[in-house]
Formats: sequence, structure tokens, C-alpha cells
Amino acid sequence: MTEIVDPVRVEPSVLAALLSDERAPDIVEALNAEAPEVAAAILLGLSIERAVEVLDQPELACAADIIEILPRDRVAVYLTGMSADRVTDVFREIEEPGRSDLRARLDAETRGAVDRLSAYGEETVGSLMTTEFVAVPGSWTVAQTLDHIRQVERTRETVYAIFVLDPRTRTLTKAVPLRRLIAGEPGDSVLAVAPERRPLSVTPTASREEAARLISKYDLLALPVVDAVGHVIGIVTVDDIIDAMVAKQTQDVQRFGGMEALPEPYMEIGFLTMIRKRAGWLCALFLSEMLTASAMQGFEGELERALVLTLFIPLIMSSGGNSGSQATSLLIRALALHQIRLRDWWRVALRELPTGLVLGAILGAIAVARIAIWQEAGLYDYGPHWVLVAATVGAALVGIVTFGSLAGSMLPFLLQRVGFDPATASAPFVATLVDVTGLVIYFSVALVILRGTLL
Repeated sequence: MTEIVDPVRVEPSVLAALLSDERAPDIVEALNAEAPEVAAAILLGLSIERAVEVLDQPELACAADIIEILPRDRVAVYLTGMSADRVTDVFREIEEPGRSDLRARLDAETRGAVDRLSAYGEETVGSLMTTEFVAVPGSWTVAQTLDHIRQVERTRETVYAIFVLDPRTRTLTKAVPLRRLIAGEPGDSVLAVAPERRPLSVTPTASREEAARLISKYDLLALPVVDAVGHVIGIVTVDDIIDAMVAKQTQDVQRFGGMEALPEPYMEIGFLTMIRKRAGWLCALFLSEMLTASAMQGFEGELERALVLTLFIPLIMSSGGNSGSQATSLLIRALALHQIRLRDWWRVALRELPTGLVLGAILGAIAVARIAIWQEAGLYDYGPHWVLVAATVGAALVGIVTFGSLAGSMLPFLLQRVGFDPATASAPFVATLVDVTGLVIYFSVALVILRGTLL
């Protein structure tokens, strides 16, 4: 990319001239650094073809704001040239009555495509697909198909996959890679160069994760979307899937931190919005942590008689929370990749139970060794019953880490079963749950082992 002059010090018309020869993603990067009013002025200085290419980029952060600022006659031209799925995404961000006004300015074909795409849920394949694809009847020859591609390629999302339809029913029969089409003889039937295998497809109501799984598994560039009778109504391209999955994973990572997902990039979120997204979860976690104080109050007498037990409370709580967070992270990812299903919960439980026991035993052994070394080396005196104290800490760690692993692995299943996003079982939530139960386990073990001595 050539060096771009600092946009703060340059008129929009001048900056438009400087950007005109840049790649669309580089222009998007420059526009994202500007206020919507300035970005709109820059777009007006670009050629219509280049402006459409820029608006078609999902990375353009304020596309809806920019479009609402632009003159209505120019917006109609831009929207007509954009891909239908991108127009649909932009329309979702525009409030009424602006959305209806812009919709009325679209040509009939684009308006119909946007209406169809808008009917699908946000997390479905239908909301992600584009209606701009290449489809030909099975009665055509290779030469006819190539000639058709030359005529329509500028208006299609991709031409790397050509979908062959039954001439009578118009249902999908084959999918031909462009490479095989080019290598075929001009007079051959398009079906003659098509792979023998049945083409893969998804329904518009399928999840985006399912489309991503198929594209990843079979190395596809585009996946056809078919209706109930097998008619191709759109395609999902690999670049759209990547954009959608990156956005989804960004939301999941934010939820892992114990907060609501941010609708915009971090630096573009308003202060009050940031507070609202973070305060709710933070307050919920804080109130949950109050149960920890309640648990400690329940064992106040034991703490007074065996003050040495308080030294290991942070160790106990953090170990259980860490083991739970590990299990939660593993299970959320496995569920997202469809490596496991809801019905596999008992298999996961049987796997996590011995895993938790072994991990707890390892940590317990380290804790016992640490207490023994400190006692024998004179670094700290845990009292005449230090062996029993060490046994209490070690046994408690086995129980707490085991419980943390089980709780952390089962929470994603429970949340998915009741219809919530498993990512909601974030690390802070699991840690809070295990903190409270960990204290109960710790002091219960202490009552058993230290009864008659310290307690």
C-alpha cells in the first residue's frame, strides 16, 4: 500500500483522489478512522464502481451511518450495485423511517432479494447467503456456460463454483468447479465435466456453524443454499463464513470474560454503553461472591479455633476455579465445533471425574509437600498438628478440583439445554460457583480430619 497523507489535514476531495487507486480494504481502513460525515464526502469523490466496492466490505464500521448521510439519489445507485447480503446487513442497522425510504429506492430485483434475506434469523445461513451466483441448466454445453460466465461475472459474488440445474424442475443436480469447466471441451455437456458426487448443500434455516463445518471439512469456496424442494436460492461463500465466525468468536471471547458482547469495536463503544455491557455481569458476579462471605460466616467457629486454615483459603478457592474454567473452556469449544452433542453429557462426566481426581491429587501432593518443607525447614510453624493440617489441605484439593472439573464441564450442557449460549458459562461465573462450594468442601473435610484436635 502506498503511503497515505494524514486524513486529518486533507480535504475529503483531495483524500478521495489519493485513495482512488488503493485497494478497497485499505480505503476502508482510512474511512474507519474518519467521522461518518467525512467518510461520506470521501466516498462521493470516488468513482461509483470503487464506492460500491468499498461499501461492500463488511469491515466498513459505520456503513449504515455513511449511507444515511449520502444524497438519496446516489445511495440508490450504490445499493443497487452492492451484493444483496451486504445491503441486508446495512439495512438491519438503519432505523425507520430511513430504512423504508431507502428500500423504496431499490430496483425490484434488489428489493426482493433484500426482503427474502431479511426474513431469516440473524444466526442462520439464510441471513448470511447471497443471491448472486452462477447457475445454468444441465442441457448447456461447456462453451455456453463459459460464455454466460463472461456476461454475468461482474454481478456475481463468485464464479469459482457453477451450479447445474435440472432443465425441467430447476433443482440442483451438480456443482462444477470453474477449473474443471475451463479444462473441458467446448462442445461437451456441462454435466460431462461435473464431478460424479452429489453436491453438498444446506437449508436457509441451518446454523452458520453448520455451514462453516461443511466448508471447512470439504474445502469449499461456496456452499449452495437450497429450499425444501431443492431449488438453489443462494450461496454462502468462504469469505462470508470467515467474517461471520470471527465476529462470533469475538463475542464468545468477550462473554468468557464475564460481560455482554460488544456490538462495535472497542474504541467505537460509547462510555455509557461500555458501562452497561460490563456492569450487569459484574454486579451479578459480585452478588454471587457474597455467598462466599456467607459460607465463611457459617464456619466462623471453626476459623476461630483453627486460624491456620485461613492461610490456605486463597489456594483452595483459586484451584477449584481454575479447574472449572479449564473444563468450561474445553467444553464450550467442543460444543461449538460439534465434537460433542448434548446427549454426550454423561460421557463427558465420566471423563472429567477421573481427570478431576488425578489433577486434584497432583495439586494436593504439591500442597502437602509445601507444608512439610516449610515446617521442617523452620520457615513457618503450622503447630503440633501440622500433619493433619497438611492432610486436610491435600484432601480438600482433591475434592474441590474434582467438583470444579465436573461443574465446569456440565454447565455448558445445562445452558445449551435450556436455550442459552454456552459461552455464558464464562470463566468468572464458573469460578464464582466453585469458590462457594470449595469453601464448604474445605471446611467439611477439616471437620472430619481435625475433629478432636484443632476442632
